[in-house]
Amino acid sequence: MDFEFTEEQKMLQDMAYRFAKANFTSVSQECDEQEKYTPEIRKKAAANGLVGAWVPEEYGGAGAGSLGNAIITEELSRVDMGIGLNVTAATFGCEAILQYGSEEQKKTWLPPVCAGEQVSAGAFTEPNAGTDVSGYKTRAVKDGGDYVINGSKMFITNGTVCDFMVTQCITNPEEKKHNSFSLIIVPADAKGVTRNKIHGKLGIRASDTAEIALEDVRVPQTNLVGKEGHGFRELMHFFDTTRVMVAGQALGLSEACLETSVKYVKERTAFGAPLGAYQLTQMKLTEMAIRIEALRGLVYKAAWLIDEGRPDYTLAAMAKFFGGQTAVFCANYAVELHGGYGYVEEYPVSKWYRDAKILELYEGTKEAEIMTIGRYLQTR
Repeated sequence: MDFEFTEEQKMLQDMAYRFAKANFTSVSQECDEQEKYTPEIRKKAAANGLVGAWVPEEYGGAGAGSLGNAIITEELSRVDMGIGLNVTAATFGCEAILQYGSEEQKKTWLPPVCAGEQVSAGAFTEPNAGTDVSGYKTRAVKDGGDYVINGSKMFITNGTVCDFMVTQCITNPEEKKHNSFSLIIVPADAKGVTRNKIHGKLGIRASDTAEIALEDVRVPQTNLVGKEGHGFRELMHFFDTTRVMVAGQALGLSEACLETSVKYVKERTAFGAPLGAYQLTQMKLTEMAIRIEALRGLVYKAAWLIDEGRPDYTLAAMAKFFGGQTAVFCANYAVELHGGYGYVEEYPVSKWYRDAKILELYEGTKEAEIMTIGRYLQTR
């Protein structure tokens, strides 16, 4: 086995971190407090090849693959996970277009997003159905050469800032649940689309999240992604890929918690000695480091297998599950090691503590990952 990055990947890693430090740090607190989205940073990131880096070059991306994208996600999340999400999730939804879209769709929708000119979204979750994808109610009915769509979506990343959204709809209600869904591209400015920003999130406040209403929204049937009635399976494979990115976020945030904690315990003294001199402190740092190293292996291997054309969706679920746990664990220990300072904004660990929890919730809750892994273990 060779666990070394290529020279190109090392350069990508260094460049992504340097970009985040140079562009995220000065606005991080402001964006968190004001729930401020960062289009100027997204555009600058696109100019540096960091947006849609996983997209092949022929469609406007950097061709860095899933591993390259995981590296970028990790490094940006070491600085600010919310602003980093504005960069890495600017293409959210496009994964389905690359996997299942027509050649015309790929050439039409992917290049503008990779160039930073547009933003995409995945309109999947609904007010009464999140993890239960088969419980979605949004309907798309054929009328002439169009689909007419009615329904509502909730907790949509990029919801109020996107230019189009890949939307899960029921197109074949007469079929069994899993055969009734289809993915359809909906322009955000289409008549009948209403978007409202969700305020007051616990963390990742720089990332835009919205509730979307679709009322008699008319789009051409050529906007169908993949095959009609295959939307459920397409969406499951979509999540199997994007969960690796979420695990990459967890890796970056966890690393930041450890790095900051190590620095703090070397400088802070208690009872006449540095905090780092005490065994209990060393135990906490050690447990953080072990979990981070284990997570790194899961993330890199899951991403590498996707690039090799041998995706392991159970491994991706493991990375997502363990990633959420690790981030929450490391953020909690980071706050504890910082004591009272960890509870106020003087140090960033309080923000990371708030940001971490979403990693156990979105892109499939940890309970959903358990179901995926548990079923596989009983059928292999």
